[in-house]
Amino acid sequence: MEYAVETFSLTKIFSDWWGRAKVYAVDELNLKVRHNEVFGFLGPNGSGKTTTLKMLLGLLHPTKGKALVLGGNGADPKINSKVGFLPEESYLYRYLNARETLDFYGRLFGLPPKLRKMRIEALLDMVGLKAVANRAVGTFSKGMARRIGLAQALINDPELLILDEPTTGLDPIGTRQIKDLIIKLAERGKTVLLCSHLLADVEDVCDRIAILYGGKIQSQGRVRDLLQQTNKRQITTDAISDTTVEKIKQLVRDENAECEVTSPMDKLETFFIRTVMAAQQQAHPTSGAVSTTRIGDFLTQPPSVETILDKLVAAPMTPEVSAESAATEKIVAGDVSEARPDEQLLSKLTGSDEPVEPETAVRDEKVETQPVESPIPQQDQVRDDVLDQLTGRSVGQGEEEKETDKTQAGDSGDA
Repeated sequence: MEYAVETFSLTKIFSDWWGRAKVYAVDELNLKVRHNEVFGFLGPNGSGKTTTLKMLLGLLHPTKGKALVLGGNGADPKINSKVGFLPEESYLYRYLNARETLDFYGRLFGLPPKLRKMRIEALLDMVGLKAVANRAVGTFSKGMARRIGLAQALINDPELLILDEPTTGLDPIGTRQIKDLIIKLAERGKTVLLCSHLLADVEDVCDRIAILYGGKIQSQGRVRDLLQQTNKRQITTDAISDTTVEKIKQLVRDENAECEVTSPMDKLETFFIRTVMAAQQQAHPTSGAVSTTRIGDFLTQPPSVETILDKLVAAPMTPEVSAESAATEKIVAGDVSEARPDEQLLSKLTGSDEPVEPETAVRDEKVETQPVESPIPQQDQVRDDVLDQLTGRSVGQGEEEKETDKTQAGDSGDA
């Protein structure tokens, strides 16, 4: 399994009402995403990015071609249990709160209760929704809905994370948090397939990118190789005097080249985050999400170290089998030895010292037998004490009932 995601001439054609080919959403796509890399899948609206992701996950059937996800079919439950997916639009149950939403998705993945509870609390803290965990998801803003959507995509600790416009509607702090999370996941050995229109975010986190247009890949490669301008040089130094700057310019002019000396600038994102973090440290009240830089421990653990969580996830869940269900299975299988009543009790009732023989199968050969008249026993062989035990009557009570029967019988005879 050399690649985490691989497509072979993947094509999707949407037909009109008459079945005629109408739109080539994806056209002969050959895509290869390596393990443990962050791959940027870029393109303008309508270029086929979301359609490709849906075919990878088995939500759409390709017109032709094939797609492999983690070495198999993306629609296979064994494969998609290792995949985390954040769609472009978060489809959530609006009447469930944040904690119930994550619990619902954790149950779908079959996580044990203790592990599920631990991950829910860690993810709520990570995405900054712990303070509003009991609010209905339907009352969340778009950015808060994206946060809970990201948490549900990480609840199963996936090997492959597919993110379709993950930063849509998020504030700059939430955007930075997702970028830090992607970098941490890549360090842990996971694979991330990222679709986004925010090219600055893609540039910060992606190892390789592919630009799609008209359903076809127009360019792909390493971000550094595609963006680097090899015909120019850039020098960054500490603060130097104007005299030194003039000397540098003169040296550059001697090389017959142009030179421009300016002071570097911070990114607006960095300045924004620094300002908001300072306000949070002063404990200013807010009714929205509280953004943090913390990431769940179970997402940042190195893959080489086997932890208790890994053992819990890998442990097979064998339900306890009750005695009644075991007996029922034996009866269905044809073993009725344990389902028979007590043979010794039957022997006591019949007065026989030998255990009751089980019923034998019907013989194929027919044996002719002569009817034999059995003598009628003069005394009933059933023992009264055993009957008393079965009916729950005491011995004294049985003797009183016998005397009463005899008295009644005598009175009727006198009459």
